[in-house]
Parts: sequence; structure tokens; C-alpha cells
Amino acid sequence: MENQLTLEMVQDAWDYLRKEYVTHNTPMVTSSMTDDRVNRHVHFKMENQQKTGSFKLRGASYKIHKLTAEELEKGVISSSAGNHAQGVAMAAYRLGVQASIFMPKTTPQAKINAATGYGAEVILVGDSYQEAGDAAQKYYEENDVTYVHPYDDYYIMAGQGTIALEMLEQEPDLDIIICPVGGGGLISGVSLAAKSIKPSIKVIGVEAAEAASMYHAFKTGEIKRLDTVDTIAEGIAVKEPGEKTYAVTKQYVDDIVTVTEEEIADAILWMLERNKTLVEGAGAASLAALLAHNDRLPEGKNVGLIVSGGNIDLGSMPMIQSVARGLKKAVQVKSRKGER
Repeated sequence: MENQLTLEMVQDAWDYLRKEYVTHNTPMVTSSMTDDRVNRHVHFKMENQQKTGSFKLRGASYKIHKLTAEELEKGVISSSAGNHAQGVAMAAYRLGVQASIFMPKTTPQAKINAATGYGAEVILVGDSYQEAGDAAQKYYEENDVTYVHPYDDYYIMAGQGTIALEMLEQEPDLDIIICPVGGGGLISGVSLAAKSIKPSIKVIGVEAAEAASMYHAFKTGEIKRLDTVDTIAEGIAVKEPGEKTYAVTKQYVDDIVTVTEEEIADAILWMLERNKTLVEGAGAASLAALLAHNDRLPEGKNVGLIVSGGNIDLGSMPMIQSVARGLKKAVQVKSRKGER
């Protein structure tokens, strides 16, 4: 059991994921329309095109790969807002291991179907990730099973950090990486790996303003559980970040910003209309941060945005369009006031 996250762990994870063909080396794509809007060179790391539709397969696969034969024999359980469930389910399926996933009742049906499609048992509990996580933890304590935490685990963090290695291999001149944040597994791995390879690079996290648990911990130096989280970016709707992920984030991340529901919705529509790509709320969060906070982000021409996932509930699109229209109306009103 590793007691810290290291670059060597991330590199070992990358070797495993590539040599065993576990994950795709996802593309980095550009958008001249986005470049013109923010006056930077923007590179989208398309983890929505990863197997299972999100980056979560990286960490889940590496973690399960590192389990002992005895731990695998017991079967694995986990908790997830959706994407980690698919990662665990697919990783377990590859190795012939039984997986059970605790998920919130609010999880989009598409994500539930994807997990069960890989043979996992899905147990729906509570209305938030934290409630599902608490139920999974209780089950783990009462039964002889192996628990795969969705983010607060060094192997999980190392697997997610392989994204940074790929990004810097594909675009060595990146000045900034913007990364969505929920429990912190992604940004902790990405920030350590990126800073270890290129110390000058800036790593910025982004959370939904309605689920800003890591943001508050980062700014105050104290982890506290939020009473509620309510965001269209359900993949990063986490009430409390991990202790391990927070420690790494505090050490390596330059800043964390928040984005509103309207800004997330606007970014989803921008990705669809301009990039011809449909992404989920968490997957659009990095772009939302760039569009909303471009003037306060660090200097640097080359920006890498992690598009973390594309598993969106298509039934939510009318609501997303409505929310985005609210932002556009607010901007128009503000513009008209400025002309007076």
C-alpha cells in the first residue's frame, strides 16, 4: 500500500494502461472560434472519447490492477456519481472480478445502464454522491469485500495523473492546464505529474459554485462537508473532498475557481455548437472557467482544457439550453446598460 503519490507511480500507471491497451491515448483538439474568443491557443484533451466516456477508467483500472489476488477474490465495491462506476465495472470485467457500485438515486439512467452493461451490480442510495459513499463505506465495514475509493486513493490519483503525461507529450508548450474538480482525484494526479515534469506550468482547478467543497478547503485550509450540492455537473457534485487529494492539491495547484450553472450550460452548448462535441457538465467545466475567468487566469498563450467526460443525460438538454439562455440574457442586459 503506497503512502504517498509520486511521479514514479504515475509513470508506472501510464506504462500499464498503454502496454495492456486498457485506455485510449485520447486526442488533443483545437478550436479557432474558442481561440478567437479568449485570445489564447486552446487545446482540448478529449477524455470524453475515452473508453466508458470519461477519464475515470484510468484510475479505476490502475487501482484494480494493483489489488492482490486475495483482494480480487473478495470482489470489489465502490461508490460513484456515474463515471467511476463505469470505470470500476469495466476494469473488474476485464479481470473477471465481481463489482458492486453504490450510486445516488439522481444518477442519469445512461450512467446506470453503462455500469450494469459491464456486469456490475448497481445499488441506488440517497440523493447525493456522499450518501451513496456513506452506504458503500458501511457495507465495506460489515462485509468481507475490497473497497475501491473513487478519488481518495493514491493509485486512483496516479491513474488519473496519466492525463498530464499525455497532454505534455502531445503539446509540450502548454502554459496552463485547467482541470475540473470534484473529490480531487483528477486534479491531484494531474497537478503532481504536470509540475514534476514542467515546474513552470500553471494548474487551475474549477468547481461548480453549487458544489465548491475543494474550493472552500483550498481557500480556508480546512476541509468541511457541504450541507447540499446541486449542479448540472453531477460528475463533480461532491460534498467533501478527500484528505489525501486535498493535501496534494494544496501543494501543487496554483488556484481553484468556481463557475455558475449558467456558465457550465453555456460551455456545454459552446462545445456542441462550435466543437461539434456533446459533453457532460463536468466535462464542460474547464471551458466554462476559461470563458468566465479568462482575464484573471495566469498569463500564458497555450491552455490545455481537460474535457473529463461525455456521459450526459440527453433528456437534460432542454433544461441546459434554458439555463444557458438565462446567461445570454443577463450578458445582453449588462451590455445595454453599459451603452447608456
